[in-house]
Amino acid sequence: MKFVKQQMFTAALVLVLASAFALPAAAQDMKIGVVSLQALIERAPQTKSAMDALQEEFAPRQRELVAKQKEYEELAAKAQKDFAVMGETERRNAEKDLRDLQREVTRLQNELREDLNLRQNEEYGLLQRAMLKEVQDYAQQQGYDLIVGDGVLFVSNSVNITEEVLGAVEANYQATSAR
Repeated sequence: MKFVKQQMFTAALVLVLASAFALPAAAQDMKIGVVSLQALIERAPQTKSAMDALQEEFAPRQRELVAKQKEYEELAAKAQKDFAVMGETERRNAEKDLRDLQREVTRLQNELREDLNLRQNEEYGLLQRAMLKEVQDYAQQQGYDLIVGDGVLFVSNSVNITEEVLGAVEANYQATSAR
């Protein structure tokens, strides 16, 4: 009985040692890369294109806001100059008009800011999903086993593939833009 236990212990020890030596060898065959998704999104041509489209989308409202602000400033300057010669009723009406116009300018500013923030967040979400898909496609094409993203505390240049993925993103963008 003692002999059987000793043989089982020896077999278990051999198995543990063999797996301990095999594990690092298997890990060395893995291809691992790190991508900074934030840097990828910031530098991708799709981001510039999306921001230009947003700028174009909101340009008419921005011009309207600027025109209303200018109208308010002109009316305020005129009223300030004419307050001394105005009657009481005329002055109250001018002050009311100024307040109403100021409220309208403030409302337009707030609506524009909120709508722009909403659209920027929508576009950023679309960009994130597109960049994740690009990273996944690149990783599969290049045979990577693991790609790590944000939250990495240190990465050496040998596994940081952000530049390579950015090159693929730019190439894909140019290919789709040419169609």
